[in-house]
Amino acid sequence: MASIEENPVGVAHDTIETNQLSDKQRAKIERNRQRALMLRNARLKARPYPKEKAEKTISAAVPTGEKSVVQGKRFIDTGAGFLLEEDLDEEIEKAPIKIVHEPAPDLTSDPYSCIDCQQGFRDSYLVKHFDQHICDDCRNKDDRHELITKTDARNHYLLKDVDLDKREPILKYILRKNPHNSKWGDMKLYLKKQVEEKALSIWESLEAIEEEKQKRVDNQEKAKRKKFNKKIQGNLWTCF
Repeated sequence: MASIEENPVGVAHDTIETNQLSDKQRAKIERNRQRALMLRNARLKARPYPKEKAEKTISAAVPTGEKSVVQGKRFIDTGAGFLLEEDLDEEIEKAPIKIVHEPAPDLTSDPYSCIDCQQGFRDSYLVKHFDQHICDDCRNKDDRHELITKTDARNHYLLKDVDLDKREPILKYILRKNPHNSKWGDMKLYLKKQVEEKALSIWESLEAIEEEKQKRVDNQEKAKRKKFNKKIQGNLWTCF
């Protein structure tokens, strides 16, 4: 009688425990069961072995009571026909954080010596971007350390794109947004001193560059006059 009072409807003990599960827990169990079935069917499609061999293959992949990682998620075979998904977030939170300490820079000596002032320094804008051993103080004193665009390099020093980007030594540059219109693409900015050195290696002197520039201006003026005279002559023949 005592056993009847404790369990008057004759419900099995495991059924009572199942009824005590919340809706969220039962939904998670159902999702795990469906996922296990999908994984099982996927393996069977990938390897269409006979039924007994397929079951052995699946059980070997995820042994009963052991854990297995599938598609970045960890599952454990409960032996009840479905896989139980484990929550990896808790393990990640409990895992110790590994901190990598980079060696501190050597501040006891200056690795660079400025070409202009001969003073030692540890870092500078020109060293970082153009591999030029010029300290920041000297950079602001000399206009040769200014940056110029590719268009100015072509016009002022008569350099071609191949001279700037392909002819050895290839010049370094930095990219900046076009101040006139950001949709035009980034501008290439070169170090004026390096551009001038490249131009001297091609034209041999700044005077030769100026002579060539004047020669090109004269040729343009001659072409304009020739075109104008030809147009005038054509108008005179039309009048007659």
